[in-house]
Amino acid sequence: MKSVIYTAVAAVALAAVAAPAAANAQSFTGPFVGVQGGWEENDVRNPGTALGVTPLAQTSDTGTLGVFMGYDHEVYPRIVVGAQAEVNFPISSRFGNGLAAISPKRSVDLSLRAGYLVTPKTLAYVRGGYTNALVGANIGNIHSSDDRDGWLLGGGVERKLTDKVSARVEYRYSDFSEGNGRFDRHQIFAGVAYRF
Repeated sequence: MKSVIYTAVAAVALAAVAAPAAANAQSFTGPFVGVQGGWEENDVRNPGTALGVTPLAQTSDTGTLGVFMGYDHEVYPRIVVGAQAEVNFPISSRFGNGLAAISPKRSVDLSLRAGYLVTPKTLAYVRGGYTNALVGANIGNIHSSDDRDGWLLGGGVERKLTDKVSARVEYRYSDFSEGNGRFDRHQIFAGVAYRF
């Protein structure tokens, strides 16, 4: 699974480097990099982990920080599609009860988005794709970490501040559930991107 993630990230990076400078003729066409931060809520109900079913039913809130890169293309007047790769890290993520605990450590997201330019500088969009989270689990004194594969769906608004800089606000839902257990995540990000 890690090789799939690295290959996808490399493909996005290659597209960004190889993109012609002329792509900037359209406001949302071309490669970009950025930073983001915001709020994250993890909601678990007896999730399956490397230790088996973890007896925990709890919701936990924390902050999260991350970096992203991608490429957008205006395929038709006012219609923009793009791809993005990113990695995010929770600020303080461990939560649990006296018996069990969960520790989300990082997530890698690979997604596609499609949007509509409501004005020449404002893009409203939806996003969907693949997500992978590294999660630690404790039952008593026994600890294990495993990668959880999931899917994400969300949407947001991005606004060009200058020819090169844009700001965005986005909501995202991710599902890492396996078997009969539940592991859901809600996130709200604010981000700034630099466009080449």
